[in-house]
Amino acid sequence: MRTVLAALTLALSTLTLSYSATAMELPEESRVPGGISLMPLTGLNTTTAPSAWYRGNRVMVIPSTNTDFQGQSPWLAIVGIPLSAKPDKEQLMKADGVRFPFRVQDKAYKEQRLTVTNKRHVNPNKQDLARYKREKNEMTAAFTHWSSPDLATLKFNLPAEGRFSSPFGLKRFFNDQPRNPHSGLDIAGGQGGAIKAPATGTVVAVGDYFFNGNTVIIDHGHGLTTMYCHMSRTDVKPGDIVQTGDSIGAIGKTGRVTGPHLHWSVSLNNTRVDPLLFVDEKL
Repeated sequence: MRTVLAALTLALSTLTLSYSATAMELPEESRVPGGISLMPLTGLNTTTAPSAWYRGNRVMVIPSTNTDFQGQSPWLAIVGIPLSAKPDKEQLMKADGVRFPFRVQDKAYKEQRLTVTNKRHVNPNKQDLARYKREKNEMTAAFTHWSSPDLATLKFNLPAEGRFSSPFGLKRFFNDQPRNPHSGLDIAGGQGGAIKAPATGTVVAVGDYFFNGNTVIIDHGHGLTTMYCHMSRTDVKPGDIVQTGDSIGAIGKTGRVTGPHLHWSVSLNNTRVDPLLFVDEKL
């Protein structure tokens, strides 16, 4: 995996490191756990993008071309807020050594209880856990991979057709046992339904993982990645550059599932956030 990511870094460096000079379409701001904070970097008037960090992860910084933020700072940080963020605790981002504190509002997510027939997907054995640890390391390397391609938009198309069967942030119970909150959006399309890239990006990981089944991870640049799980097949390989609407695979029921669907997650600064904040039209 490291060799693949090293090669990708070299390839992406040639794409190069500019931003659109026109106003960029931004994700919706929602300062809640699992949401996004749009933060003008007031006081930083550098000609190059400041280096920003939050909870040990690098943060996307873009020019403030949007009229909502012009005049406050030439730079705008787009920060993913983890579901674990405490509403009563101050959050702190740093950019070029300057502190930018902010607070999040509380949000109550609903509860979901699911029955999983494969008991090992609820209580994995020792071999399963060892496999999961290896796979988690691969996925973390993909989520933290940094590239700096040109950005034209931060809005996504939906990657598949179907009803939203499980929204982001649900408090989940498998066979009445509590598990981590739902870190993506489930789209219940039919078995074999098309999955398409929601925006331009580079494939950084493809694998058959214990919990996620057949999986693809796409790097869209500057700490923004998307992941697609439970696929019946994958049509891409690491290093492939995909354009908006390109096929990346098909809906399936691999991994820990109760039926065919796409689990779609969006990550900013290695933090899973609500995918619908990036969708242009919320269906």
